[in-house]
Amino acid sequence: MTDWLLWQIVDSAFPTGGFAHSWGLESAWQHGEVRDARALRRFVRQTIVQTGRGVMPLVTAAHRAPDRLGALDALADAFLTNVVANRASRVQGRTLAATARRVWPSPATEDVERCALAGCAHVAPVTGAALAAIGVPLEAAERLVLFIAARGVLSSAVRLGLVGSYEAQRLTHDCADEADDVWRTCRGLHAGDIAQTTPVIDLWQAAHGRLYSRLFQS
Repeated sequence: MTDWLLWQIVDSAFPTGGFAHSWGLESAWQHGEVRDARALRRFVRQTIVQTGRGVMPLVTAAHRAPDRLGALDALADAFLTNVVANRASRVQGRTLAATARRVWPSPATEDVERCALAGCAHVAPVTGAALAAIGVPLEAAERLVLFIAARGVLSSAVRLGLVGSYEAQRLTHDCADEADDVWRTCRGLHAGDIAQTTPVIDLWQAAHGRLYSRLFQS
């Protein structure tokens, strides 16, 4: 059932709230940082690397040890220092925990939601614990996180009018090898290895709340 689970999770109908967020792209676009497909390609690449270094280790740790979800959640909260990204992570984490419990009801998914709601419910550790609870293998979970990061940025780019759907799909295909390289590099990292590799993306995310007009929540 792994393939069916993965297809369901990456489908746009899956209610995790990911499509309400631009991963900092909307702010970068309004500030003139991303104006064309070439700049967008660079932004996506940086997002994948940052996800591998700052998100994947928490996903991996929570998948391997769901009982550590509380401690990993606290670590994620300390790591996400900008208010916009922190708030977005909490919203997505709570939504994912509730969705997993309702779609795949079991003691394991109930434990994930209960533990998440007892803390901050940040999306990275909740993702690891929730995917472990429903039986998604670790390697698939790690790759899934990288794909969703790239897909999130490119989906936002289409809705912002930066590129068309065909161009976005071509960029998604072009990023596959880089995503694999990031996965191979970051799969052995521990939760304590999390790092901010592209601080400027963090700055764009933090500035999102001060935009005059916004299409996305963050």
